Amino acid sequence: MTVSNNKIKQFRKIRYLRDILGIALSSFGGPQVHLTIIHKKLVQKRKYITEDELKELNSLCNMLPGPTSTQTITAIGFKIGGPMLAFLTLAIWILPATLMMSCFAFIVYFFNLNNPKLGFLKYIQPMAVAFIIYAAYKIRELFVTRIHHWFLMIIAAFLAIISKTPLIFPLLLLTGGIVSNFLKHSKFNEVKKIQHINWSNFFLFIGIFFLAAGVGAVTKNRSVLLFENTYRYGSLVFGGGHVLIPMMYNQFVEFKHYLSPNEFIAGVGILQAIPGPVFSFSTYANALALKDMGATGLAIGSIIGTIGIFLPGTLLIFFMYPIWNQMKNFSPVKNAIDGINATSAGLVVASAYLLFIPLQISEMNMLVLLATLFLLLSTKIPYPIIVVMCIILGFIY
Repeated sequence: MTVSNNKIKQFRKIRYLRDILGIALSSFGGPQVHLTIIHKKLVQKRKYITEDELKELNSLCNMLPGPTSTQTITAIGFKIGGPMLAFLTLAIWILPATLMMSCFAFIVYFFNLNNPKLGFLKYIQPMAVAFIIYAAYKIRELFVTRIHHWFLMIIAAFLAIISKTPLIFPLLLLTGGIVSNFLKHSKFNEVKKIQHINWSNFFLFIGIFFLAAGVGAVTKNRSVLLFENTYRYGSLVFGGGHVLIPMMYNQFVEFKHYLSPNEFIAGVGILQAIPGPVFSFSTYANALALKDMGATGLAIGSIIGTIGIFLPGTLLIFFMYPIWNQMKNFSPVKNAIDGINATSAGLVVASAYLLFIPLQISEMNMLVLLATLFLLLSTKIPYPIIVVMCIILGFIY
């Protein structure tokens, strides 16, 4: 009987990893859309975890810096099968996107695409806006169920739109949790001391941060400096890839001149057409930052960009998840989850608005946006098919 149970568990893990690969190849549209796909495939279809468990894990990851969807899906792997399955989940999730962005960096280098003609991607932006609007609608359905949730969502969206600093993201999430606690009258005397804390991953997280900064300051080696810059972004960025990209533009293009503006913008354009984490843009940017070293530099830069951006968030998840399992049953934490999730729904609404603003208002752009939104809301056409349709439309027009 034990052998049979072990086989069932092993089969379940293999099927789970296949599902993760399927999500990695079909998750277009950024972290907000990723959450809706994870909810549909891992919760509703496969029932690996419950909807409440997904909400709890999403709350945890929203409170941490780094790539939210990557951390959420890693935490799901941790919950289902422990650290090893979490690591395999992370590797499978980021592999397709990072490989694609690395390959595009090689294309830009070898074909001298300093001014790449990416006209066929011109309808990717209105399509991406439609994806974000759809994600906002679905996440609102999932997380905004009470009157105070609506207030938190609207206020968070407004403040995120008018604010010019990424620090607003953790502040809004913290405020949402506090408000939810106040309204639910949490009993703080129920909180018990957290036991059996494993500090090793946290100390490793901090140690790498300061070691990379110190070695980079002493050696001035570009590879080390790139790793330090990228690791710092992965450690401090709240709000997802839409916050990361302008920060990297300031550092890699305007300040360090590692990439030309056209090279950077070309990467942003192709990023909209690939599935997986938005933070995979770091793979592309770091690869071209070492283009002076030729193909070897491109390969080294790709590795630096991938490890540097994803390692901090992974170490934080491996540190926080065991603590979260103890914390989540305490009334202040449980009551805060609702407010944090409602606030995160407001951040999705803000993302949809901020992406829509720079969109050129034209008949074709509005048609693509509305048609994409109609397909998402009323059909079950797979997301990659919609993306391919928009790329084909770009070739035709």
